[in-house]
Amino acid sequence: MFSLFEKINNNEVYIIAEMSANHGGNLDNALEIVRKVAEAGADCLKIQTYTADSITLDCDSEDFQIHGGLWDGYKLYDLYTDAGTPYEWQSRIKEECDRYGIDFLSTPFDNDAVDFLEDIGCEAYKIASFELVDIPLIEYAAAKGKPMIISCGMGSREEIEEAVAACMRVGNQQIVLLKCCSEYPANWENMHLANIPDMIANYKVPVGLSDHSEGFVASTVAVSLGAHVIEKHVKLEGVSSADSEFSMLMDDFADMVNNVRIVNKMIGNVNYGPTKGESANYLFRRSLFAVKDIKKGELFSDENVRSIRPAQGLEPKYYSELIGNVSLSDIKRGEPIKPYHYRDIN
Repeated sequence: MFSLFEKINNNEVYIIAEMSANHGGNLDNALEIVRKVAEAGADCLKIQTYTADSITLDCDSEDFQIHGGLWDGYKLYDLYTDAGTPYEWQSRIKEECDRYGIDFLSTPFDNDAVDFLEDIGCEAYKIASFELVDIPLIEYAAAKGKPMIISCGMGSREEIEEAVAACMRVGNQQIVLLKCCSEYPANWENMHLANIPDMIANYKVPVGLSDHSEGFVASTVAVSLGAHVIEKHVKLEGVSSADSEFSMLMDDFADMVNNVRIVNKMIGNVNYGPTKGESANYLFRRSLFAVKDIKKGELFSDENVRSIRPAQGLEPKYYSELIGNVSLSDIKRGEPIKPYHYRDIN
């Protein structure tokens, strides 16, 4: 059972480890990534389901060349040929996820990929930032009735609204939006994590972060701002790929998972009053005590009553009510003042 909304409804954080191209063209590496992210405490392993032909054209024209950035010099077709996860591996990867007790998730890039993932039992779909504007694809995937996790990198308010509306049109309200900066790696000043609470307020669905930045500061900050899903690219030591430069090593990923869980616990729920751990410390609050012996019939005054620790007597807010009243009994120095010392409570 896909645990995304169970986690969200329990006010927990759902953590997705993105394999992407970091298998380096080797199935054994892919399966090792599954095992490592499960050990690190991830909830889900995500892959991508496409072929170079399903995502672009094998074309040498200038429009299909990449200039600048992480993939400078690549032709689109060659990049996606190198980075793809073979379809024949994907059911095996899912089986390994099942074996290690974590969810399996994939990003389809065309309708055929959705159909393929349906056949292998994929329980949710991720829409990549670059496909945010592919409304027909979103509708087709959402019509399967499974959770939809939609990355919103580069998306305007209107484009995000259109993607959400596409899901709703086909009767799918199981939507999670991910704030994302579609730079690889993403610069911290371009993360704009303030969007997270704004997205929660505007779109009325759970929101998370697809984090392409260095380290995990952004992920922990996102959780503090209300994110319930964190997605992070992961890699194995010594395995190079088209995505390895901005991906996180497994030890660091385990640290990230731990820190995200800690931050989530710190946030907790709205809770005023003492926690269980604080209850014993009520003793150290102030209250009203006799600081001199007080005889029956004597007036309470600044000289014989003070607000001091511990909290065994009247709360200090009753001080002005007490002063000037007659003591109804003898009170020894160091004895807490009680209501019956000056009020007839029978």
